[in-house]
Amino acid sequence: MAEFIDPGMLRTDLIVEDAIESGDGAGGVVRMWVEVATLFAHIEPVRARMRYGADQRQVDITHRVTVRHRADIARRMRFRRGERVFAIETISDPDETGRYLVCETREAGR
Repeated sequence: MAEFIDPGMLRTDLIVEDAIESGDGAGGVVRMWVEVATLFAHIEPVRARMRYGADQRQVDITHRVTVRHRADIARRMRFRRGERVFAIETISDPDETGRYLVCETREAGR
């Protein structure tokens, strides 16, 4: 069954960032995030759960981000809105028409 996406819902501006990695001179890697594009999206929370590990509480927050189709969006990228960062975990074309992408993301730093 095809999923209906209302294009009027795409009204949250997001920055798409891609990682550039370079050597740090000591055998490690330094990752820098570079802005690729700014686009409009619809963000909806999916799940928030708390987990415990190593004597710490950690919160996992996931969101579904819907954007107009772009061929250059990949799983290694992330979305940013102000200080909030959404790491892309999966990308799908919900109705396989090439009009939209739905990205399942994990909010980092929360």
